[in-house]
Amino acid sequence: MVRQATGPLSVSDAERLAEIMQALASPVRLRILSVLRARPSTVTELAEQLEVGQTTVSNHLRLLRHLDLVAGDRDGRRIHYALFDDHIAELLDEAIGHLGHLPRSG
Repeated sequence: MVRQATGPLSVSDAERLAEIMQALASPVRLRILSVLRARPSTVTELAEQLEVGQTTVSNHLRLLRHLDLVAGDRDGRRIHYALFDDHIAELLDEAIGHLGHLPRSG
């Protein structure tokens, strides 16, 4: 179902969206999504590229999966994670694009 951006959000939609926005408030989770925006990756690959521990990456991925922001595809013992769908990539692109419109903090 496509939700329109007009009118107030329902209570349940506002709660769900707030939960997603809270998940996006983590620099590590945003970095994970940015890597997955480019290509599917395993926990090990993400940990190496982001220079973050595998346990940390796994914990963040668990939340991102719970919120349907990423999906995992099992290949034997490995799971290759990817963005859940194109909407997540678009959301990330819009947020990153918005950075160019903000004054530099410093």
